[in-house]
Amino acid sequence: MTAVLRTFSLVAAALCALAAGPAAAQGTLKIGVLNDMSGVYSDDQGPGSVLAAQMAVEDFGGRVAGQKVEVISGDHQNKPDIGAQIARGWFDTEGVGAVVDLPNSAVALAVGDIARDRNKVMIGSGAGSSVITGARCSPNTVHWTYDTWAYGHGLARAVINQGVKSVFFITADYAFGHDLEAQFTDQAKKSGTKILGSARHPIGQSDFSSLLVQAQSSGADAVAFANAGGDTTNSLKQAGEFGLAKKQKLLALIMGQNNVRALGLAASQGTMLIVPYYWDMNDATRAFAKRFQARHPKKLMPNDMHAGVYAGVLHYLKAVDKAGGAGDGRAVVAAMKAMPTDDPLFGKGTIRVDGRKIHPMYLFQVKTPAESKGEWDYFKLVSTIPADEAFRPLKDGGCPLVTN
Repeated sequence: MTAVLRTFSLVAAALCALAAGPAAAQGTLKIGVLNDMSGVYSDDQGPGSVLAAQMAVEDFGGRVAGQKVEVISGDHQNKPDIGAQIARGWFDTEGVGAVVDLPNSAVALAVGDIARDRNKVMIGSGAGSSVITGARCSPNTVHWTYDTWAYGHGLARAVINQGVKSVFFITADYAFGHDLEAQFTDQAKKSGTKILGSARHPIGQSDFSSLLVQAQSSGADAVAFANAGGDTTNSLKQAGEFGLAKKQKLLALIMGQNNVRALGLAASQGTMLIVPYYWDMNDATRAFAKRFQARHPKKLMPNDMHAGVYAGVLHYLKAVDKAGGAGDGRAVVAAMKAMPTDDPLFGKGTIRVDGRKIHPMYLFQVKTPAESKGEWDYFKLVSTIPADEAFRPLKDGGCPLVTN
């Protein structure tokens, strides 16, 4: 090789190294918010989750490990194939390091597999199925806000203590609904409570009359609604019209402030629910809620899943900073697990080896119209479930990442 060619080769190699190193670090790290933007979960997640992610990025400073951070969003339409297609494109061509939110557990499980294959990160805030930190756990996934084990077991304990001896389910017919029903059933059977049956429905069903007739005919002490979002609101509203509440206790296994707002306090009063975050819990949650509501397109208050997006993205950015970049998803998730969590919405916590974020859960009761002091003043605290009791024991999940 001549001296000229040798010199050219060395210069070319140096330029390639620069392109792969500092130049790459100066690019843009994208965080993809993937959820239901137009269907039954759009108010519970939708644009609010995008806003929560943007607020987390802004509060972190807008840059991490030499990169500008940008939030993008997509609508999975509650279809796993569409969600998978969007996530695959984001990871492969859009420079997305993490996909967050993921309401609809079937979508979350599909995206989790892709994140693992591409060595990227998935943070589930809207996703609920406990299998995400069980048999389907991944070194690339963190499950932040809640899961079906926490809600099913926690609410079952609460209503059994109130004397419920038999239950009939109205259940969303996909992974999340099935798992929620199973978790409640597991706790109920331990206490001798009978399960008298289950009627299942697809997401977005408008007419629940045939299911409610089955529930009414069962003679169960309580009817448990193992669904979420607009399905919970619509099924509870129709249950009221059918008069179920006159003879049966109505249990909403997943219920939030948007459901109460849609139903009204008069129809919702007395309902028991479990959530890990409520906007009016303390000064820090109220301050965040005020900022969030001012920017939300519908002026909604943040719910627990919006809070989970904010806190999860904030902790992800801290981990990217610690890892020195977002390129190695497993390294970033390992850093997320190694660092204690600390944010204004959930306080201090930890992330277990199975990816489960650990924090307290809270049993609330919907206020009466007389107790409410104004718009969005919906819940009163009944009790706190400590962090070490709120979620499934690590040894019981079947996660292959857990070693004895």
